[in-house]
Amino acid sequence: MVKDLQALWTRLASCYTGQEERVLQFWKEIERAYTANNRHYHNLQHVSKLLHLASQYDSHLAQPDLVRFAIFYHDLVYEPTRSDNEEKSAEKAVKRLQELGLNSEASSLVQEMILATKGHTAQPDTDINYLLDFDLSILGTSRVEYQLYTQQIRKEYSHYPDVLYKQGRKQVLGRFLAQPSIYKTEPLQDKLEAQAQENLQWELKTLA
Repeated sequence: MVKDLQALWTRLASCYTGQEERVLQFWKEIERAYTANNRHYHNLQHVSKLLHLASQYDSHLAQPDLVRFAIFYHDLVYEPTRSDNEEKSAEKAVKRLQELGLNSEASSLVQEMILATKGHTAQPDTDINYLLDFDLSILGTSRVEYQLYTQQIRKEYSHYPDVLYKQGRKQVLGRFLAQPSIYKTEPLQDKLEAQAQENLQWELKTLA
């Protein structure tokens, strides 16, 4: 998987620069971040799944390259105790993408995409909504896969006692369930919404 992701990154980044060493340097930075010891869910497997979805829905995306860049960088900074992970990830993405040769308009759009993953609310930009749906696709998977995801998230927040974790987790689930729909795009909504609703309600019961 790691080699496949590196190859995908190399193809993507090489469209914007001929500096092979820089492309490799930035990949190593990405790999190092997503393979940190505290990454039980927000790791390279998560990135791989999102990139697979981006390929599946490529024809729906106006700027597929930018969506892919956003996927690579959206969880680059991930510390459960911080409240500015998205901001820090977006900041790093802008810096690296401009160093790769992307213009300010493109890098700013990637920044906007990453920042949108903080609140996961519907956006005017369709590409951003697809990115948000890709990021939440785990919610609409089978119960077995969803249960594994909840265990992985719990490990990432293992420094919190159960009483605090359950309180925070219930708030997160409640925010998703309070929205008109979890998914913002029609294809993902048709495919995943019903199962996601069931999974979130199930988890809420386990947290009671």
